[in-house]
Amino acid sequence: MNNWHNQSTDELVKALLSLKTQEECYAFLEDVCTIKEFLDIAQRLSVAKMLDKGESYSAISAQTGASTATISRVSKAYEYGSGGYKTVISRCEEK
Repeated sequence: MNNWHNQSTDELVKALLSLKTQEECYAFLEDVCTIKEFLDIAQRLSVAKMLDKGESYSAISAQTGASTATISRVSKAYEYGSGGYKTVISRCEEK
């Protein structure tokens, strides 16, 4: 277990898993995140999807507006993280 896994983070994960529709997800994320946080998370997912397709940092930056530092952090998480990006990308492509 990671040191940041605790009762509060468990409750957040359970809350996310309880959402059933896109509208419910938007409503919860709009309540729990600032617009900037929400947009930053969306940008990171876009970056991960482009990395998954083998896009260059310059192409990713041009299309998403992400800095090379952000792209590098996402790339590190994508390659060496817990597999969350890869799971989400794979499941979203299936649908």
